[in-house]
Amino acid sequence: MDLKSNEPFWLLKNGLLASYPSLKSNEKCDVLIVGGGITGSLIAHQMIEDGYNTILIDKRELCNGSTSATTSMLQYEIDVPLYELIEKIGKKGAVLSYKACSDAIDTLEKLSKMVKSNAGFKKKKSLYFASKKKDAEWLKKEYQARKENGFEVQWLEEEQILKKFEFENTYGGILSRQGASIDAFQFAHELFMYNIKKGLKIFDKTEMVAVEEHKGFNLVTVDSGYQIKAKKIIYCIGYESKNLLKENFVNLKSTYAIVSEIDKDKFKNISSTLVWNTDDPYLYMRTTDDGRMLIGGGDEDFYDAGKRDALLNKKEKEILKNLKKIKPDYHFYPDFVWAGTFGETKDGLPYIGEHKKMRNSYFVLGFGGNGITFSVTGMEMASLFMKNKKHPLSRYFKFGR
Repeated sequence: MDLKSNEPFWLLKNGLLASYPSLKSNEKCDVLIVGGGITGSLIAHQMIEDGYNTILIDKRELCNGSTSATTSMLQYEIDVPLYELIEKIGKKGAVLSYKACSDAIDTLEKLSKMVKSNAGFKKKKSLYFASKKKDAEWLKKEYQARKENGFEVQWLEEEQILKKFEFENTYGGILSRQGASIDAFQFAHELFMYNIKKGLKIFDKTEMVAVEEHKGFNLVTVDSGYQIKAKKIIYCIGYESKNLLKENFVNLKSTYAIVSEIDKDKFKNISSTLVWNTDDPYLYMRTTDDGRMLIGGGDEDFYDAGKRDALLNKKEKEILKNLKKIKPDYHFYPDFVWAGTFGETKDGLPYIGEHKKMRNSYFVLGFGGNGITFSVTGMEMASLFMKNKKHPLSRYFKFGR
């Protein structure tokens, strides 16, 4: 009998790592963080590091939203190619955005060492290959744009990809030196535990239901009726920000992922490489630290969780069919299949900054395939916001851009 779980792999792999109380008293703080996923954990770390009295709340158990469904591929490449982003927002902003994501990977490595993480952070290369002959032309243009702007890249012809990675039916690709993978679910929990010892207060199963704006502070009421008086609120709520901000600034997408049975020998040739291609939606793959292959893709517009999850079997077949194109003789044995929801912006960039309709507030919304690396940039940006200073990327990541 073929039994597969439709729960996210990371949630089942790790189980319940920690439990926190719901809010049962009135509180006050310098900073209230709303959202307890990987973004919230990074921003909470920065706020504690900066010396602020910090509280974090989440309506679920921590990390049980998008963080439990992420593939945790840490890339500096943004969903919009560099040459195209230069055309959209100018060379300065585009290169700065790419470099910020590259620097974020190094920051995550330092953070994982600092908290003595067991979340399997591993530096990797990244292969971005052309899945169609016509894609090779613009991919070479992308290679040149990255090379000219200081990124360590190498162009591989299809024969080289076949020899090195045993992928057939490719038309060349970019091999980048900078990339990594991690178990973001576990890492976020580790950051929370580390910062609780330094004074962070966490309340899960605590939903914000109302915000009263005052001069110099906000008064937040939660579902239990208790209130938190906060000088500043930082929202780390990802795609759920659409429920709070009614304008159409992000499109919601569903993405699907499959994890194989453990077979360390079979995946040796990509164990140190992240892989994705030029398909739309693109296929992506990585290995996990326990010797599994994780592949994903099949992105669709998101309508609701029921419709999203009803497509699991169809999407599993679609992803495996795409895998067969590059690995015709390979049999993939699925162990877990699941779906997640993420936000996609027109320029591939996040929304990090203040919103004109929300006083004393800041948003760190790391949309697209770079949600985690964008959130690391958000740490520095939020830190500057608390000091009434601007970041060089503020103008490119702001609302209403």
